[in-house]
Amino acid sequence: MTRQNDSKLKFLLESVPPGFLVDTPWLALKNIDRKLAYWYLKRGWLEPVAQGVYRRPAITDGGSIREAGWKVTVLSIQQLMGYDVHVGGRTALELHGFHHYLPFSGTKTIYLYGDNPTWLKRLPTVHKFVKRSRSLFGNNLAGVGAASDLSATADTGEDLNISPKNWSLVTSSPERAILEMLDELPKNESFHTVDKLFEGLPNLRPQLLEDLLHLCTSIKVKRYFLVFTDRQKHGWGKHLLMAGINLGSGPRRTFEGGRIHPEFKISVPEDFLNASTWSSEDGP
Repeated sequence: MTRQNDSKLKFLLESVPPGFLVDTPWLALKNIDRKLAYWYLKRGWLEPVAQGVYRRPAITDGGSIREAGWKVTVLSIQQLMGYDVHVGGRTALELHGFHHYLPFSGTKTIYLYGDNPTWLKRLPTVHKFVKRSRSLFGNNLAGVGAASDLSATADTGEDLNISPKNWSLVTSSPERAILEMLDELPKNESFHTVDKLFEGLPNLRPQLLEDLLHLCTSIKVKRYFLVFTDRQKHGWGKHLLMAGINLGSGPRRTFEGGRIHPEFKISVPEDFLNASTWSSEDGP
């Protein structure tokens, strides 16, 4: 190995913690071409994960290579490779400690918003990565930030320092995450799951909610937010100033068999309303 290539290897080993991922564009940016990357693979300094994606091997006490949880993948995307992406929706709420309000699923779904790498769908993982744009808030990053206490443990439950560089997951605040989750109604989330989750959100910040509602581009999300706010009647709801927030006009029918909410004019499940309050828009 030449002295120049030796310095590149030194940089790679210092920059990429064990278990973390890098992709071909990142390697190219660091002047590590395909030939040199192949040499690293042959020597065991990198291992292939998917086409164009590599991992620095993580070694257990027994000497075998294993994969850490999904947080390592996301930290690699955000903090190492520099993709402009954040964890949001249901996943962000789980990270903020609201997992006990959400039903357990065998396959963990990770919602990522922003400039997601195309190779995510090729990763051999038990997790499901769902990519979303940031168009819900017009690409504004209000309510997105680093959460320093969210990356302490790997999902495997094994002892692995997944953030030796003290990297933090970039994630939605609870205020933004609940609006992102409402955007998944009714196809990808259930009304009763969201209702239960709303019940456990007594400490949201009304000013941030107002800012997000002004930025929000979805009439559906804003109307559903008001439906659940009205149902749960948390104290912060009294401090929301809705003047100037565009709620559209006319009823919005979002799924078959729903009833139009008499006040917020959007489809809700029948058991969200008493028969006496059903809108005449629904017919008999």
